[in-house]
Amino acid sequence: MQLSEFKILQVLAQELNMRKASERLYVSQPALSQRLQSIENSWGTKIFLRSQKGLAITAAGEKIIAHVNETLKDEGRVREELQSLSKEVFGTLRLAVASIIGQYWLPNTLKKYVNLYPQVNISLITGWSSEIIKHLYEDQIHIGIVRGNPEWRGEKIHLFSDSLYLVDTNISSIEELQKTEKPFIQFKSHSTYYQDIQEWWQDHFSIPPKKTIIVDQIETCKQMALHGIGYAILPSISLREADAFHQVPLHNKNGEPMKRDTWMICHGASLELKQVEAFVKLVKED
Repeated sequence: MQLSEFKILQVLAQELNMRKASERLYVSQPALSQRLQSIENSWGTKIFLRSQKGLAITAAGEKIIAHVNETLKDEGRVREELQSLSKEVFGTLRLAVASIIGQYWLPNTLKKYVNLYPQVNISLITGWSSEIIKHLYEDQIHIGIVRGNPEWRGEKIHLFSDSLYLVDTNISSIEELQKTEKPFIQFKSHSTYYQDIQEWWQDHFSIPPKKTIIVDQIETCKQMALHGIGYAILPSISLREADAFHQVPLHNKNGEPMKRDTWMICHGASLELKQVEAFVKLVKED
């Protein structure tokens, strides 16, 4: 079976939908269906079961897909090793970053990188820090950029710390939180962020917030605060001087500023790849 057929099976297994798979592979659905039938004939077994709801992987198909994924991973690793022998920087840089980093910090850094190394392809995943560490353990990415203070035994580089602020269109002091009827707007994030906020709240107040609103994204949280719907606690990475609300810095019970750390983590072996080495060097110098 050719590598192109391995890619077809990999995409089909990821999407479990002929239309979505055909769009990713840039082929028509009839052509993709014909290719799949040919591949299944060469294996002498059904790999997928078709229904109105989409595709389902058969028991035999699970073994074949596992073989396909492992083969493609090995092929990608060999290509990277060959590319590392060249003096030029090219290949694929596989990144996974915390969502807030992908939204506010990464674009400017990535712009500089692609301008310096236009031959490098970028593969980017965003998500929670725990998910990023899992991607690293599974060798799916070269570099992870995470929030908090992760337990990681490989390469671990501190990038920056950003302070936490109470933001609201009317509230301009921490003391006012005890009287306000406004809701506390929170965005879903890694558990350590919630823990930090809860500990801060318990250190300052004897009762929880009167009302809370939970949103999926930090930018949604910020926009709701900007529109006066409620107050929020946001990291400085997401704030701008022009934002039309009060920004009150938070301090812990010892009077120290509340901060969130950002780290770049990777396996030491990844640094041997020129595209990875170049990204790490750029970030350190930035």
